[in-house]
Amino acid sequence: MPTKKTSTSSKVAKKAPTKKVAMSKVSSKKVAIKKVSNKNDDGLPLSVVIRKRIEAENARFHANDNIAAYIKPGELERLVEEVAEKMQAVLESLVIDTQNDHNTQNTSRRVAKMYVQEVFNGRYVEQPALTKFPNVSRLNELMIIGPITVRSACSHHLCPIMGRIWIGVLPSKESALIGLSKYSRLTEWVMCRPQIQEEAVVELADMLERKIKPIGVAVVMDADHFCMQWRGVKDRDSKMINSVMRGAFLKDSNLRREFLALIDRK
Repeated sequence: MPTKKTSTSSKVAKKAPTKKVAMSKVSSKKVAIKKVSNKNDDGLPLSVVIRKRIEAENARFHANDNIAAYIKPGELERLVEEVAEKMQAVLESLVIDTQNDHNTQNTSRRVAKMYVQEVFNGRYVEQPALTKFPNVSRLNELMIIGPITVRSACSHHLCPIMGRIWIGVLPSKESALIGLSKYSRLTEWVMCRPQIQEEAVVELADMLERKIKPIGVAVVMDADHFCMQWRGVKDRDSKMINSVMRGAFLKDSNLRREFLALIDRK
């Protein structure tokens, strides 16, 4: 009996170091994992990195906001890649065989490029440069620009909004003047975002007031909404027309009537 006890204790003594070695291996693995995860902090999805920049400034990033100030050179192409990867997951969740269906094999990337570089481009690029001219001739007569073709998207369903915009400007003698093409470029920049029409025209009017400083600004938008024509009630004849009147256009009913009568002839 004593001999057996001695042999048993010796066996235990031999096993104990083995367990300690095993535990040390496990603990070393845990340390290694922590080190890797710390290195991967910079490998966060680009969308998360951009979001953190915006949140650090307590800035807003709604669908119709421009966030170009928080995007660094070269990041838009990387953002396209991220959106394409997530769009591929959407297609797979829709049970579409993108591997064998030749029509959808590269759809995820096409859609990603469309959203980032075209349809929602007004969110990701800076405002177009404006060349201002002094009002040397001291013009103070009504100017109307339009119709400007509008391509936007409803932020509720991401369905197209297609229509036209007319802009009325009554400059003062001290107002800055901008080239006609700049009205179209500014309008496109504002409209190429997911939004609702009511807010879009207000934002455009606000921007024109700040840039030109006229006596009055008027904006009228007439558009088809595919969220009503393509889905939902599926009413193909429904349109939305709304206007924003500022300054002289709001106070002077004759000026407002003149503007509305002239664009009605377009």
